[in-house]
Formats: sequence, C-alpha cells, structure tokens
Amino acid sequence: MRGRTFWRTVTVDRSNMLERFFELLEAEHVRFCLIDGQALNAYVDPVVSLDLDVVIASNQLAAVESLLRGQFEVEPFPHSLNISERDSDLRVQIQLDPRYSVFLERSTVREVLGLRLPVAAIEDLLQGKVWAVQDVTRRGSKRQKDLADIARILERHEHLRSAVPADVLARLI
Repeated sequence: MRGRTFWRTVTVDRSNMLERFFELLEAEHVRFCLIDGQALNAYVDPVVSLDLDVVIASNQLAAVESLLRGQFEVEPFPHSLNISERDSDLRVQIQLDPRYSVFLERSTVREVLGLRLPVAAIEDLLQGKVWAVQDVTRRGSKRQKDLADIARILERHEHLRSAVPADVLARLI
C-alpha cells in the first residue's frame, strides 16, 4: 500500500482533507513546514498518527486562518489552531508558538505520506521535542511520547545526542 493510500485509510479521510489542505496552502503561496510526528517520519522509522503538525509563517497566519475557516472546521487553542473536517479523522494542528517560526528557514522538501512536502530539519525537530518534554503543563502521556520520539531520533542520528539536555537524556531508556 502506498503512503498516501495508507494515510487516507488510517485517517478515514473520505473528503481528501490532506490534499485539500496542502492545495490551499500552495495556491496561496503560504510558507509552511511539517513538524513533530509526521515530520519525524521523514527521518526515522515511521509511526502512525492521526495528527499532522505544521508551522506557518507568522505574517501569513491571519490570512490562512480566514481561508481555512471557509473550507474546514477551525478551533483555536492557546498554542495551536486545530483544523478538522467531519468526513476525516485527520487532525491538522498549526503551531502558534513563535519559537517554531525559525524552523521554516532550515526546512527541506522530503517524502512524507506519499507527498513531497517541506519538512523541518532533524535538528529542529529534536529541539521541538526537547521543548515538549520539558513543558510541565503537557499531559504526562504526551511527554512520554515525546521522550520516545527523542529516542527514535538518537537511534538514527547519534551525532545529535549532544543537543539533548542531560536531564532529558537521563530519562531515556
């Protein structure tokens, strides 16, 4: 089964939300890149998730939000803008934390979900995971997943070990 077909099956995406979301960004020349789990799948052995995390250029966020509201369900949260649709289990989360905006500059186009998409650099993905693990306001289960993602990165990219703080390294198995 090809990447896009697998993704559509897992997310029960009967509305082609994934393609429509990216087509909208492309048509409007929106600068974006994938971050978090699906982005990691471009660098390490993939893990299945219904989430698709994206960072968008901050100067384009307001216009993009308006465009998205015309086609999808949009729900604002303190640190993200969540996009969904009735006929899809896909959950797009646009990261609003300004620390992630620099990830755009170092992103490269890679194969993800059967599509060629801009993906944050592996070093930036690791940094995002470290921020997430150290965020005591996140649910414990989320922080455990973030630790597992750091372990996945380090298994494949050992040279990045020095970028992980000692307190985080001590929590890895």
